[in-house]
Amino acid sequence: MSHKAFIFDLDGVIVDTAKYHFLAWKNLAEQLHIPFTHDDNEQLKGVSRVRSLEIILQKGNIQATDEQKNQWMHQKNDEYLQYIYQMDASEILPDVVKVLDYLQAKQQKIVLGSASKNARLILEKVNLLPYFDAIIDGNEVSKAKPDPEVFLKGAEKVDCLPQHCIVFEDAIAGIEAANAAKMTSIGIGDASILNEAQHVFPNFTHMPLHFIDELITKN
Repeated sequence: MSHKAFIFDLDGVIVDTAKYHFLAWKNLAEQLHIPFTHDDNEQLKGVSRVRSLEIILQKGNIQATDEQKNQWMHQKNDEYLQYIYQMDASEILPDVVKVLDYLQAKQQKIVLGSASKNARLILEKVNLLPYFDAIIDGNEVSKAKPDPEVFLKGAEKVDCLPQHCIVFEDAIAGIEAANAAKMTSIGIGDASILNEAQHVFPNFTHMPLHFIDELITKN
């Protein structure tokens, strides 16, 4: 049996923590008397914490010292972590566990490749940590997607060539990173947005297990 490495992004692929980022930013924005909607939140997706705060402050036309900015970022992160600490297995997105079980039964390598610095904590909270042979998170990379660093490090950690890696991603930057790494890119989400992916499924429920078999046996 051939061995491949299946690399999963975290947010939007395994769990949906974006809603918690939204709540934490929204509460901070409202405290500063800046209206903040889901549309505003779209601008913050895949963007660093520093840049996210800058976007919100620009929207409210607010000047702030570095000290104030740091205080607000800490406040936002503390609130976000409060939500994370309350997560449990009910937060896992549909059929993720089915796919992980299948890959494990087929003795394939399972890797996490995420920009989140809280990735390990989240996997622990939702009881998925034991599935992963390697975890590359925001603490181990210096370059954000679409740079392929996170995926290349994941491949290296399980001793797998990039061309034998399959990446599951819900964001364009992630798909671009997988393609740049010469890995098989699979979009999880909207096909019209993730059109650079080699394959796209709305979610794992729509991904048949025979498709995974094809990925495993493909040269």
